[in-house]
Amino acid sequence: MSDKSSSFGFESALSELEALVTRMESGELTLEDSLEAFEKGIGLTRQCQQALTAAEQRVQLLMERNGQSDAQPFQSGDASE
Repeated sequence: MSDKSSSFGFESALSELEALVTRMESGELTLEDSLEAFEKGIGLTRQCQQALTAAEQRVQLLMERNGQSDAQPFQSGDASE
């Protein structure tokens, strides 16, 4: 049930973001190249956020269909909090 139109490659986008950050942090890019990398990173970040929002909405719909519409905030498994 994988919808390729809504899945733009979230994992590859994250990998690309990591590569951009590494290149920018290296200090070897020109100002113009850094600006281009930053602009591309912003675009990828927005796409990732949209994908995460869509996934969250799908989960909420599935829970409502199963009669579990009482949403609970996520709590990590960290017991030290």
